[in-house]
Amino acid sequence: MLIDALIYLTATVICIPIAKRLGLGAVLGYLIAGAAIGPWGLKLVEDVESIMHFSEFGVVLMLFIIGLELEPKRLLTMRRSVFGGGALQLGLCGAVLAGGALLLGMSWKTALVAGLAMALSSTAIAVSTMKERNFLPTPTGQSGFSILLFQDIAAIPLLAIIPLIGITTVENADPGWQSVLKAFGAIAVVIVGGLYLNRPLLRIIALTDLREVFTAFALMLVIGIAQLMTFAGLSMGLGAFLAGVLLASSEYRHALETDIEPFKGLLLGLFFMSVGMAIDFGLLRSQPATVALLLVGFLTLKLLMLWITASLIGVTSRQRWLFAILLSQGGEFAFVVFSAAQLAGILSSEWGSLLTMAVALSMATTPLLLMLHDWWMARIECKDKKGDEADVIDESAPVIIAGFGRFGQIIGRLLLANRVRAVVLDHDPDQIESLRRFGYKVFYGDATRLDLLRAAGAANAKLLINAIDDIDDSLALTDLVRENFPSLKIIARARNVSHYIELRARGVEIVQRETFESALRTGRYALEALGFDPFRARDMANIFRRHNVAITESLIDHFKDEDRLVSAAKAGRDELEEQIARDRQQFEEEYSSKCWN
Repeated sequence: MLIDALIYLTATVICIPIAKRLGLGAVLGYLIAGAAIGPWGLKLVEDVESIMHFSEFGVVLMLFIIGLELEPKRLLTMRRSVFGGGALQLGLCGAVLAGGALLLGMSWKTALVAGLAMALSSTAIAVSTMKERNFLPTPTGQSGFSILLFQDIAAIPLLAIIPLIGITTVENADPGWQSVLKAFGAIAVVIVGGLYLNRPLLRIIALTDLREVFTAFALMLVIGIAQLMTFAGLSMGLGAFLAGVLLASSEYRHALETDIEPFKGLLLGLFFMSVGMAIDFGLLRSQPATVALLLVGFLTLKLLMLWITASLIGVTSRQRWLFAILLSQGGEFAFVVFSAAQLAGILSSEWGSLLTMAVALSMATTPLLLMLHDWWMARIECKDKKGDEADVIDESAPVIIAGFGRFGQIIGRLLLANRVRAVVLDHDPDQIESLRRFGYKVFYGDATRLDLLRAAGAANAKLLINAIDDIDDSLALTDLVRENFPSLKIIARARNVSHYIELRARGVEIVQRETFESALRTGRYALEALGFDPFRARDMANIFRRHNVAITESLIDHFKDEDRLVSAAKAGRDELEEQIARDRQQFEEEYSSKCWN
């Protein structure tokens, strides 16, 4: 066991950083690591099936944590997207993929099971990728998650119908109606336990004030629910998700999440590795044309149906292909369905191997398709910057705001509230369309283009507010304005210290670091919360501001000399520490004299 653990951890430590450095993503890194150490690679691991069964628990833990983040009320509000969008996706993809299976010569029963199974997507890969890209909280990400949730629910009737339409029955298997009854009974146990038992038990465990016991109970809870679902013939992940949802409003939610998170990460990585190990390169070598045709056909049909689904459920046109790619792969639950279908005599062993191979390879294609999508979108955006016509600007104003994201919007709203007219420039069409619906005069175009600045009235404007997100574009705009409109005053937003120094070196007098003042104010509140006098906390914050600004300003003359930058920063930090120490000593002396008097 220790040798196996050493192999998995070594493969992770070596492959994942390399994959991330090459821009391949963590998921593809795990798949490559699994293929490298598996039966068709270095043969360091032979028993792939047992590893896959064990590592599936990582998916279970992931769904439990996702459930903890969804309160029942929020889940109730998602019912339309879950059951509407989910049923639409499964119906479209399942029907088209089943039709493709019929064309390949499968019977209608085999085609039906294969089509529905391959219409399912990998919750582990899709959710992990969305979290990695911070895409999950977005409306499109939530639509994708709703569909994934419906797929987990749909797995219940899918597994239930397999023995009903099977040619042979599994030995000692329950009749169909008993399987359904057992499934609903297991779900009822999870719901009742989540509503009435888990919280009191968690309270008792928490009273022991032993972190390791609380962690043990959290794992016991999830493992117990997973075993109950397995006994009922259901998805372990569905039961864990329901348990998480029922505990989402609990006061123990965050403690459960932090205790389980490390186990989830390691086991999820092990699951992806096991998928890489399961890829049968021998089958790929013996039937390359069949495997390639099956994989390309599967991905093409599913991508098209997902794109249509995205357009029908309201996903924006710019994100439809991204939505389709995220859900394009086959799901881990397809392996279970294919196995059950083979036992029931619906699926031959040859087709079972080919379909399993296609699903495993489709998981590996998702990161590659995402890289292709990112490259294509970057090319389109670059082409838009060079060739797209900007909006015709039909008004002039004393202020030009370049960039109307979260930073620029606050400035613009404050100016508009005080009846100060502004011409707003931004290059995000979706953002502009949204803002125009609320009555804002926002114009599409790249603010680093000279012709657009002239059209916006830069020659006569009094002030340019440079609120562009991208640092390179922000500096390019500053250089352009300095060269062509030297009398136009600039107020700029800096993303970080180096950006601040670059702007100040270009002669911009007013530069605001976007997080500095809010962080400083938070520090003031922290001092006050700890018992400091409010006036004292304000003075200490002002001291910090003055010295921080002075230190940063002193770096401007040396910002191209790294060694002098480091030494100047260290000297400034030492000076600030000495000043705060002297100020604290003076305050203590004044306080002591007052108390003595």
